[in-house]
Amino acid sequence: MKKVLLISANMMKKPYPVYPLGLDYVAGALNSSYETKILDMNQFKSLEALGEQVREYAPDYIGLSIRNIDNTDTINSRGFLSDYQDLVGQLRQNSQATLILGGSGYTIFPVEFIRALDADYGIAGEGERFPALLHALESKTDVTAIPGVVTRQTATVPYQAWDGEMHRAFDPNAAHTNYYLSYGGMLNLQTKRGCPFRCSYCTYPHIEGGKMRFFKPEEVARQARQLQEAGAKYIFMTDSAFNASYEHSLQVAQAFMEAGISIPWGGFFAPTIPPADYYQKLADAGLTHVEFGTESMCDTMLGNLQKPFVAADVFQAHQKVLKAGLYIAHYFLLGGPGENEETLRETLSGVDQLEKAVFFFFCGIRIYPHTALYGTAVREGQISLSQNLLDPVFYRSPFISDVEIMKRVEAHGGGRLNWLVGAGESKATRILPRLYDRGYTGPLWEHLIP
Repeated sequence: MKKVLLISANMMKKPYPVYPLGLDYVAGALNSSYETKILDMNQFKSLEALGEQVREYAPDYIGLSIRNIDNTDTINSRGFLSDYQDLVGQLRQNSQATLILGGSGYTIFPVEFIRALDADYGIAGEGERFPALLHALESKTDVTAIPGVVTRQTATVPYQAWDGEMHRAFDPNAAHTNYYLSYGGMLNLQTKRGCPFRCSYCTYPHIEGGKMRFFKPEEVARQARQLQEAGAKYIFMTDSAFNASYEHSLQVAQAFMEAGISIPWGGFFAPTIPPADYYQKLADAGLTHVEFGTESMCDTMLGNLQKPFVAADVFQAHQKVLKAGLYIAHYFLLGGPGENEETLRETLSGVDQLEKAVFFFFCGIRIYPHTALYGTAVREGQISLSQNLLDPVFYRSPFISDVEIMKRVEAHGGGRLNWLVGAGESKATRILPRLYDRGYTGPLWEHLIP
């Protein structure tokens, strides 16, 4: 039986490390047709240590998952391409295996990454097509007939959402599982794929498609129970917005209660107006943390960013979450098209009215292809159609600089611990790792709420 080694290249641990959920689904797609092993760069203290395990396992194929392209911070921007080049160099030194790239970050820049890393093949989009690629390679048939498969000769990539079965193969005894259980205790879960929203800067519809494909609530609850029994102390929902379907998310909550899920969980939510008692029902099912992708408290900016809500909805959603006794975080993307002194002032004034929460402010918005913001940046001359955006490039409002935005946010925040500007790395680096070392679990940003 041929061997497949799946590697998560993500090395970001701030504010907390993220379990490589996608590789579980790739392993599930490979099923028993291949001997499969997952390695995670967060497990290793050096590339050499990874190289030793690669050499020892002697795979026939290596699937390298790229999740993060950069740290998405315009103030302290850092791209990860050179890190991935070093990683691939180590893999090549220790293995003759066919190298196949994939992952959400890779899907945004499939041609650029395969050339920059000199990989053999890539899969843009969902990883369930991995077995089809291996079958084509072994039968010597045309790999480019498979949607999303990239070769070194590929110039453009046709995208097509996966419409087949999706099975997660979670191994509670794997070394990488133990790493996440021992550092923060967080594992993650997906209840659906695809995002119906069309936020101007977001890549989710491109990566997963714009049509929601739901996992059966009973299956989600079964997986949650499996994570709980493995020792997870907290579950994070990786959906682009857990409440994009109120109906399905309530069904998941009901399935959680029936399955006896007793550990806390959280996820990203859109601050839209929910049905009556929505958040209370989720709280009854174990929800503790709500992370809102709010982006602005100015209706003009929310319209420019193509958000599916207005500021009044944010206030209403916030109050309903507070009433349910849950922890709240709001994320803001400042400096988008049309941002100026007045729109920023309106946002900051609105934030002051959101009580008992933590706020993450990002100044400047990362420009990705296949988004409306990309088209805006081209029209305004901020980027060119031929420009390689693999190195971080941010949209910058012509009316107010990112530096000025940061200064005003920091001045308005007045040193409040629950205001984190940029990636929030200074506060997060100072506080959260110490809490994890003391045995605290979960996202922990709730400790910043006054």
